[in-house]
Amino acid sequence: MTPDAFLAWQQDQEHNYELVDGLPVLPLKAMTGATHAHDRVTVNLLRELSVQLRRKRCQPATDDIALRIPNGNIRRPDVMVERGPIDLTGTAAVEPKLVAEVLSPSTMNLDRFRKLEEYKTVLSLAYILLLDTTRPQITLYVREGTQWMRTHDELGAVIELPEIGCRLASVDLFQRLPFAEARSAVQGD
Repeated sequence: MTPDAFLAWQQDQEHNYELVDGLPVLPLKAMTGATHAHDRVTVNLLRELSVQLRRKRCQPATDDIALRIPNGNIRRPDVMVERGPIDLTGTAAVEPKLVAEVLSPSTMNLDRFRKLEEYKTVLSLAYILLLDTTRPQITLYVREGTQWMRTHDELGAVIELPEIGCRLASVDLFQRLPFAEARSAVQGD
């Protein structure tokens, strides 16, 4: 199936699929279901991005919006930030600047390896953000020319994303997860 044929086909489906090597497949999350931890981090990230990007050129999107990969695959990152005018009737990102995957035990290996390498080929992307739900760890990949630089941050870090005009505090992203709540109790927050 071609990417265009897939996107047309997808409009008549009950669930969101990804296109992998020419075949429509349900994302692992759709097959296993998202945990409360996965959902909480996703909602926290969307909240922070929505507030900070309000009235700006970039806007956050959910996994309902497809991401075209140059190799012909179509992925659905948990969260994406797009820049510029958006076709409100479209179903695929036009100019994605950030993709974020919230890692769960069932999706971690796919997200950290295959999807990560695919995302790196999307020329408009400036950031790839991986958020762990089992421990307070964030991995950020930043495009610098033709290279990707990787950083790791933990609870207490502030992640600077100047390309989209955001600063994300890890304590906000992990809010209501046990390790974040334990840290807040110790600090008296």
